[in-house]
Amino acid sequence: MSMGDWVLRNLTAVPGVRGLWVRFPLGSVPLRVRYGAWTRPHYAFGVYHAADLARKLGLTSISVIEFGVAGGRGLVALEGIAARVSDALKIGITVVGFDAGSGMPAAEDYRDLPHVWGPGFYKMDFAALRKQLSPSTQLLIGDVSVTIPQFLSSDHAPVGFVAFDLDYYSSTMKAFKVFDTEKLLPRVYCYFDDILWPETACHNEYVGELCAIREFNSSHDCQKLCPIHLLRHMRVHPAPWNDQMYVLHGFKHPLYAVNITPQGPEYTQQPL
Repeated sequence: MSMGDWVLRNLTAVPGVRGLWVRFPLGSVPLRVRYGAWTRPHYAFGVYHAADLARKLGLTSISVIEFGVAGGRGLVALEGIAARVSDALKIGITVVGFDAGSGMPAAEDYRDLPHVWGPGFYKMDFAALRKQLSPSTQLLIGDVSVTIPQFLSSDHAPVGFVAFDLDYYSSTMKAFKVFDTEKLLPRVYCYFDDILWPETACHNEYVGELCAIREFNSSHDCQKLCPIHLLRHMRVHPAPWNDQMYVLHGFKHPLYAVNITPQGPEYTQQPL
């Protein structure tokens, strides 16, 4: 560890310092991603690493998606992150938001955790949100079983990052249809919002998003949704969202096995 890294690591461990860094975003994009200096560091992590993977594979653009836009703070943050990452890595990034618009539907069964959520939760003010967004950001309103096929049939860039915030098992299962396309990165970074809070949900692999992940994996041989193993131990400052980051592995993707390690002995040789 360099002296600069040691100083910054200790400085940003002081309460309030990273909050100031978020308010005054100095430094490079990769440095801020490494230290989590964003309003939504989980989105920044996913978008940055997806764009970096695309760049290393020789691609020129990606799509980043949020399922469950609701009031829109997440989508606005995603749009800002995408703009900064795009500028830093010279990769085109299209932002897409999916939402019913009318709030959550009625739960289908116990797997939707109806003791936590219910019909009409998180209704969107479409007109107000649309004014806050760039014209280039797509906002697809309606049942995802209808809007996803519309998106997949469009001339979209490969999907590189997806944030799932649909709360329900049933809605998340429908959203997984976004992976039914060849226009994906070989490893798609994913964030699952509803596998941690609230405590009353008592999340487990038989209900909610964790159940959807388990069933997706059991029904797909060449695609698997997996948590990034021990991510919190690789972060400068571990955080709860580290446990909510997954990757969709497309093992049969033609680019999956392409080596992306930079050239040079500093990357390929063990130091003495």
